[in-house]
Amino acid sequence: MPPRSTAAHPLQPTQPARPDALYTDPRLAACYDTFDGERDDLDHYRAILGEHGARSVLDVGCGTGSLATSLALEGLAVTGVDPARASLEIARAKPGGDAVTWVHGTAEELPTLEADAAVMTGNVAQVFVTDEAWAGALQAIRRTLRDGGVLVFESRRPERRAWEEWAADTAESEHEVQGIGRVRTRQVGFEMALPLVTFADEFRFEDGTTLTSSSTLRWRNEAELRSTLDDAGFAVSEIREAPDRPGREFVVIARAV
Repeated sequence: MPPRSTAAHPLQPTQPARPDALYTDPRLAACYDTFDGERDDLDHYRAILGEHGARSVLDVGCGTGSLATSLALEGLAVTGVDPARASLEIARAKPGGDAVTWVHGTAEELPTLEADAAVMTGNVAQVFVTDEAWAGALQAIRRTLRDGGVLVFESRRPERRAWEEWAADTAESEHEVQGIGRVRTRQVGFEMALPLVTFADEFRFEDGTTLTSSSTLRWRNEAELRSTLDDAGFAVSEIREAPDRPGREFVVIARAV
């Protein structure tokens, strides 16, 4: 996932999360995997799922399906859910995409799956900016899991104050996207109202088209994560470091009880 990412702007604490243009606009969605780069962050998710012997997995906020399709190619039964239709279209076309059950919507709209595990990679857990939205997502995920199933997700550590690095990053970057051409990106907006951080990025295409995608993320500390998981029917088994970003993120492993 890009260094920041997800949700929509403007989002205030009373509004539900919704996917931003980076995921919903077909032209930006087609660029996403190039913007994203090598998904080294997914290796530890696959390893954790292997540790727990998961054979059926729900990928919440699956986006363009990088993890979901790779798990399906390994023989797992995978359901990927995402509210961004354009991203799901990219996911369906990938190798392994025909073996995944794709759901356009949210976790709240899923039936009981009795899945062994659920995952939220990247910044997905932080797009739920209200207490109500976060609680609703956790409760919905709990309903999809069998008793004893595991939920694995990451959330950035507030004490690392990653938003300070983001605010200072005003450099323009350029990506060559197959079938699209050269795309230039730069940050065009930044707002901090902790625990929320909102940022906007501009994308300029060779034909002169300019698109802007804005996102809001919420930071939760360890105590808040543990409390909200407990309320939703989970028991935290372990909190690890993200191997590719040590000291920067919580990698939470919680069991459905």
